[in-house]
Amino acid sequence: QVQLVESGGGLVQPGGSLRLSCAASGFDFDRNGMRWYRQAPGKERELVASIISSGTSKYVIDSLKDRFTISRDNAKNTVYLQMNNLQPEDTAVYYCNAWGRANGWGQGIQVTVSS
Repeated sequence: QVQLVESGGGLVQPGGSLRLSCAASGFDFDRNGMRWYRQAPGKERELVASIISSGTSKYVIDSLKDRFTISRDNAKNTVYLQMNNLQPEDTAVYYCNAWGRANGWGQGIQVTVSS
C-alpha cells in the first residue's frame, strides 16, 4: 500500500529556510504525481505545490511561488519542498500526497516559524 513519510520540519526563525522530504514506498513512484499540502491551525488544508511523475512540469500556488520550490528524485523515491524566507504565516502541518495511479497521504509534519 502507499506509504509516505515526511521529514525535515521543525522550528525556524522568520527568514529562514527548510527543505521537507517525503519518502515514498508501496507504489510505482516514478509513474505517480505528487503534491504538498498544508493545514494551518483553524484553517482548511490547502494545496501548496504539485509535480508530475517525470518532474518536468511543476506547479506552486501563486502566493508561494517566489519562495517555495517542489522537486523530486525518482531514483530515491522522494519528493521535496524547498521553503525559503519562511514567515510566521507559513506555520502549518505539511502533508505529502500521492495522486494519480496511486493515492495516499503522509502523516504530516509540523513547520513552525517563530522568533
